[in-house]
Amino acid sequence: MILVTGANGLAGSAVIREFVRANVLVRALVRSRAKAQALEAFPTVEVVEGDMLRPETLKNALSEVERVLLISSPNGQMVQTQCTFIDAAKEAGVRHIIKFSGLTTSLDSPFLFSRQHAEISDYLERSGLDWTFLRPSQFATEYLREVPTIVADGAFYLPFEDAKLTPVDMEDVGKAAVALLTQAGHEGKSYMMSGPEALTMRQVAEQISLAIGKNVSYVNVSREDRKRAQLEAGIPSFIVDALDVQTELRRLGNGEEVVHLETHTALGIRPTPFVEFARRHAADFLGTSAWAMAQKEQKHPLGLWDLPRA
Repeated sequence: MILVTGANGLAGSAVIREFVRANVLVRALVRSRAKAQALEAFPTVEVVEGDMLRPETLKNALSEVERVLLISSPNGQMVQTQCTFIDAAKEAGVRHIIKFSGLTTSLDSPFLFSRQHAEISDYLERSGLDWTFLRPSQFATEYLREVPTIVADGAFYLPFEDAKLTPVDMEDVGKAAVALLTQAGHEGKSYMMSGPEALTMRQVAEQISLAIGKNVSYVNVSREDRKRAQLEAGIPSFIVDALDVQTELRRLGNGEEVVHLETHTALGIRPTPFVEFARRHAADFLGTSAWAMAQKEQKHPLGLWDLPRA
């Protein structure tokens, strides 16, 4: 049996959808079953409830599991949460854990979540379990968070100046995760993964414009203005501070501008260009989809707890 943790989150649910497309049985761990009704609708998905910080709640989740995709919310307890789960998985007889992190994972990174992912990765390596690291770049879906101002102003506002990033389609990442979880021979390897192009924010705006047939502009704002807007939106201050550090690193060039297609090649996945992602989500960017309408009623569109990327 294969288990995906954090299955209600942005990344976890994307991976589950790829398992469904591949018609492969998978078990999905969620903290709240009441919030997992969409997952329970799929006959190939077994939804189980449990708390990764409380091993006593994980007996059913870990029963007969051989491989796990390890994902949890990026918060102040992420290291404790994932390391506690690693111990519980080892105790339950799990053989192999695929750890989901990010391109810039490093113990000496100034970015909080990069350091946390590196601490967990180090713990996993020393656990005695087989391990694999899946390290995607910025998700293309992050630009869907800018839908409210794209619809209202025909623009999005970020503090990245002329920095280049390599947004990767979450569907590509999901396909990679399914491959790593269902195939042998990936033990002890690290898989970096990005989109096929390094794009400035102006180029991102141009590609969204091309996809939706409507002009969209990028407006560079100050880091201070972005922090103020995030705090006013209710994002916790420690996440706002971490994202501000990430912004500065991206402006300086932290490696996220480097294209990594080696994982696509190794796993036989066609890289999805950003413009293709934008076309697929044209109704979202135009604000006309059911999803876009629903975001207007939510305090934290797209689940802001999935925001930080290492």
